[in-house]
Amino acid sequence: MIAKIGIVTTSDRASAGIYEDLSGKAIIDTLNDYLKSPWESVYRCISDDRDTIENTLKDLIDNEECCLVVTTGGTGPAIRDVTPEATEAVCDRMMPGFGELMRSVSLQYVPTAILSRQTAGLRGTSLIVNLPGKPKSIRECLDAVFPAIPYCIDLIEGPFLETNEEVIKAFRPKK
Repeated sequence: MIAKIGIVTTSDRASAGIYEDLSGKAIIDTLNDYLKSPWESVYRCISDDRDTIENTLKDLIDNEECCLVVTTGGTGPAIRDVTPEATEAVCDRMMPGFGELMRSVSLQYVPTAILSRQTAGLRGTSLIVNLPGKPKSIRECLDAVFPAIPYCIDLIEGPFLETNEEVIKAFRPKK
């Protein structure tokens, strides 16, 4: 079974074609490095509009059947940064440890990491993870949280995600 993973860039300018979406590409490149098992990306580049974000997340999970949706952008304090609110609105349960760890890791690089509002949550049998908008930060944050993602997907009865252990090792408790 091929795992479907949603990749969502929330950016008014990238969605309008004003600049290239490097962040969404960074997520895809990172997941290609991490995952040994087959997977398919379902990519969206959308505006920083809460209704659009909510509808996109619902579509990727409810219709496209993505087991994981990774977003980039819209997690800062700016007025148009509403990705965490949209994520919380569509989730059944929140997973605050993801945001806590990502902020902790980012603080090693920049003092403004405390302004980040990344979060994660569960919708049905899917995990949504909000990442920052900069490609370098995306890799730093995914390096920190991804070891827990395959086991989380196992626990919510999603497909088995096998990692390339030379790049990143998924943590799964010994049976």
